[in-house]
Amino acid sequence: MEQQILRKQFLRHVAQTSPSPLMIEVAKAEGCFFYTPEGKRYYDLVAGVSVNNVGHANPKVIEAVQKQAAEYMHIMVYGEMVEKPQVTYARRITELLPDPLDCVYFLNSGSEAVEGALKLAKRHTGRHEMIGMRRAYHGSTQGSMSMMGNPEGCTWKNAFMPLLPGIKSITFNRWEDLEEITEHTACVLVEPVQGEAGVRLPEKGYLQALRQRCDETGAMLIFDEIQTCMGRTGEMFALQKYGVIPDIVCVAKAFGGGMPLGAFIASHAVMQDLSDQPSLGHITTFGGHPVCCAAGLAALDYLTENKVVESVETKGALYEQLLQGHPQVKEIRRSGLLMAVELGDSGKMYRMMELFKEAGILSDWFLFCDTAFRISPPLIITETEIRESSRLIWECLERL
Repeated sequence: MEQQILRKQFLRHVAQTSPSPLMIEVAKAEGCFFYTPEGKRYYDLVAGVSVNNVGHANPKVIEAVQKQAAEYMHIMVYGEMVEKPQVTYARRITELLPDPLDCVYFLNSGSEAVEGALKLAKRHTGRHEMIGMRRAYHGSTQGSMSMMGNPEGCTWKNAFMPLLPGIKSITFNRWEDLEEITEHTACVLVEPVQGEAGVRLPEKGYLQALRQRCDETGAMLIFDEIQTCMGRTGEMFALQKYGVIPDIVCVAKAFGGGMPLGAFIASHAVMQDLSDQPSLGHITTFGGHPVCCAAGLAALDYLTENKVVESVETKGALYEQLLQGHPQVKEIRRSGLLMAVELGDSGKMYRMMELFKEAGILSDWFLFCDTAFRISPPLIITETEIRESSRLIWECLERL
């Protein structure tokens, strides 16, 4: 009875994002699993959409959160006080990134990171035109949504028109579209691996050509690594995997170790443009919250000390090996442990979501690809757990 009341209150008092929420009540979560009050166990193959890279209830993260909360939480708006968790995390992150990416602006989310990056590019270049990629997803705020070059007629964007002016869209991996980048372009925003398009990888040399075209025209190149940062693709950042250095990189999701944290990162010289003429050119109250930074730093420590990222490619390859032989699987697109299992039919994919729920698996589809399901588990998933979850997936595929 109590659970029925709670579910009714959820539908009545918590704003809904769709007419058909999953309605699975969570009692606890640990490692690669979460559990309902009835004790049913679910494999979490979404990881909060690539958030929980170090797993649920990671002891190192919990300890850091508790310790920092006991010392101090919010003191003053971001950028005014010297707070050790912020400073330490910023230093550690920039040590992992190539030059000249050495200055971090902390925020609350990926959408905010994109907003800040767009403002910085316009401020630095003095230009107004911005270019995004078709079938890209960057967030739900009006600026980030404006950069979603989604297919014509797609309600995610068109239902909220008009959005920002001066936006052009080009197609990822379409080389001839690079000519659309001109001396009028302030920035090009791109995911090095397109996530919500269904895990679309860059063709060999494409990102390098994009970098070269931005250099030729003076446009700034912004990487949206919100879903790919912190080891998801098999390197700490996808820019390292694909060998291209952007002018600005946006991070979030796993960046906070399970807590809400985002950032955009650029050179110190470029970032200074937001601090003067006018001062407070970009400001946030809770961005870089000390507890969130402590959690993110603890998660980074866990990844590095346990060499988690070094095993990501092997784990992704094992999933691919175990699933690619099923006749229902048309293709597997993958970068590390970010995977799309293509069924080629949206009806089959939606049926798989029902079967997964019965089998104790949490998966999802992609906003711009509803014919494939997602596999993006915590990076700590073991070989045994990969084999067991693949067996369950195989059994669901057999029931299609």
